[in-house]
Amino acid sequence: MPTQTNRRIIHLDMDAFYASIEILDNPALRGRPVVVGGDCNRGVVCAASYEARKFGVHSALPIFTARKLCPHGVFLPVRMARYQEISSQIMEIFQRFTPLVEPLSLDEAFLDVTASQSLMGTAEDIAIQIRALVKKTLGLTVSAGVGASKLVAKIASDLNKPDGLTIVPAGQEKAFLSPLPIGRLWGVGRTTREALALIGIKTIGDLSHMPTAILTAKFGKAGVMLQESAQGIDFRPVETRQEAKSIGHEETFAEDLRDKKRIEQELLALCLKVGKRARDHGLVGRTVTIKVKYRDFVQVTRSLTLPEPVADDKSLYQTGCLLLAKTEIGLRPIRLLGISLSNLTPTEASGQLALFGQSQTKAKDCRLYKAIDAISDRYGCGSIVPATLVEKREDGENP
Repeated sequence: MPTQTNRRIIHLDMDAFYASIEILDNPALRGRPVVVGGDCNRGVVCAASYEARKFGVHSALPIFTARKLCPHGVFLPVRMARYQEISSQIMEIFQRFTPLVEPLSLDEAFLDVTASQSLMGTAEDIAIQIRALVKKTLGLTVSAGVGASKLVAKIASDLNKPDGLTIVPAGQEKAFLSPLPIGRLWGVGRTTREALALIGIKTIGDLSHMPTAILTAKFGKAGVMLQESAQGIDFRPVETRQEAKSIGHEETFAEDLRDKKRIEQELLALCLKVGKRARDHGLVGRTVTIKVKYRDFVQVTRSLTLPEPVADDKSLYQTGCLLLAKTEIGLRPIRLLGISLSNLTPTEASGQLALFGQSQTKAKDCRLYKAIDAISDRYGCGSIVPATLVEKREDGENP
């Protein structure tokens, strides 16, 4: 079995990323509770400043609830283009220290600096340099954890936020993890915590000392993985290339939707966005999934795997409508609707005509979508849309 003792992994996590960028761009917000996710009562919180978190506001919390908890908060809409711009600059800084950078999202990444230490100092020195450079260059703070594995580095970075640095020396993983609550481990959610509590496990140390036979009897193979994690064992490498697993888009509506025609219009608008993104990335997919969230926040998903991969708006929409019919459309008010394409492969690998889901599709269909995409690229999204969405616009809605 390979050893971890020589590896040094850094996990870097920006502090309250979206909210911090809003404060960076508007210093008058400094010290105030800032909530990013919407300036109305719909949707959910995407990020909250540490001032807002004191009121119990956190990511994924409904905006309506966040307003009740923090009535004097500053509620702002998401500016994804700006966050992506800053994220690109952050990742460029990370890559100055090692080519082995694995982004997990816009605001966090793993770095394998094992081979960088001979030129740039210890992993701790590198983490200090990165944090200082991010702060000097962008005016933002980043928390860091350093360890011999992804698991340990990730947990370490979470312990001293914001603007913290936690180092776990090689060989000290088990001692570091032992006093921490079991919920700190990846994959241990509420259900698993409750199941572990029934056998007397509350800390990671409790888990590491539990006989393997008991864990496997209760959790199967997952029990062995849990125990290894509790000892800090994690041999996963830092992977520099993350293949897209799915392409999707969703929308939370200002008012709950009941009308079937209106819901199908919204679905079509989402399909246009997903299809365009898939084609821009040169990808096709076989599995279409819709997500529906009702007024009471109950969420359902429906999926269908097609015989041929697709990336055209028509196939996405037709499949989406079939899946929508398997929900309580028209019976229960809908607050959120989403569609995604997964089971992805490069267009070239599946054949050009497979783009449209039928081997007999004429070449002119391919030219049509290329022309539509070219117009959208030049004149902006929504410059050319189906007639049914023109009707929606005339009713005062945006596709």
